[in-house]
Amino acid sequence: MGGKCPSRKVKKRRFSHKSARRSKFLLKGDDEVYNEILKQAQEAAAAAKPLPLDEDLPGMGQFYCLHCDRYFASEDVRDEHFRSKRHKKRVKQMSGPAPHTQLDADLAAGMGMPDNGPKLMSF
Repeated sequence: MGGKCPSRKVKKRRFSHKSARRSKFLLKGDDEVYNEILKQAQEAAAAAKPLPLDEDLPGMGQFYCLHCDRYFASEDVRDEHFRSKRHKKRVKQMSGPAPHTQLDADLAAGMGMPDNGPKLMSF
């Protein structure tokens, strides 16, 4: 009559395909993306050049989101991504103040140059 539930065995064998796919494409850090956006803004005056073809990337590397550092299979998928909440949050995050750097972390830990305040005049 008793016995183990057959679905129990399945739960132990589950494999997350999503995480394996995500780790396939390494994403840049926030500071790298921020610097790239600043660089692109400076080069905006130059003519827009198409991305180089790359067979290893989705959509031959032609459909790219700079803010999220992601490639897409087609223009429709990329345009759908532009309307998503995740992309809008990322654009807002990148348009705000610059992300923290290692220098900021060192200063917060007290490893930077000491700030003794303004020099006082001695008589």
